[in-house]
Amino acid sequence: MNRNIILSNQEIEHKIKRIAYQIYETFVDEEEIVIAGIASNGFIFATKIAAALHSISTLKVSLCEVQINKQNPELSVKTSLTKEEYTHKGLVLVDDVLNSGTTLIYAVRHFLEVPLKKFKTAILVDRNHKKYPVKADFKGISLSTSSLERVEVVFDENGNSYAYLC
Repeated sequence: MNRNIILSNQEIEHKIKRIAYQIYETFVDEEEIVIAGIASNGFIFATKIAAALHSISTLKVSLCEVQINKQNPELSVKTSLTKEEYTHKGLVLVDDVLNSGTTLIYAVRHFLEVPLKKFKTAILVDRNHKKYPVKADFKGISLSTSSLERVEVVFDENGNSYAYLC
């Protein structure tokens, strides 16, 4: 299998910092926001964004892990925070790769069941192969690929990360 690195650890760190600044600019008038990461890589990416936000702003940031069955997304979505904990707050839904938009659209639907002050999405790699009308408000990189190619993001146990195309 041929792997082409599309983002190095340093590039991903730069993208995280830039996205954190964009989120801060968008939510500067808020006291508290929720960063909700889709389980596994999306949540790791969300954690890194939240840490960057802590270092550049005075926003109170709550982390939320979003559990969704990626093979069967119409099943119920579970979150580590209760609905009351994110009601009437600004929320950023985070995932690592936006492929068809299926996972993101079902997660968005879940959060639309409660009133939010502001709702945005953040993605590290946007593949431009959407089946649904969902977009990334904040994105690290847009990548036009063939539908046969895959993008993988790796966050290892040493804190290093990279993204590759295969």
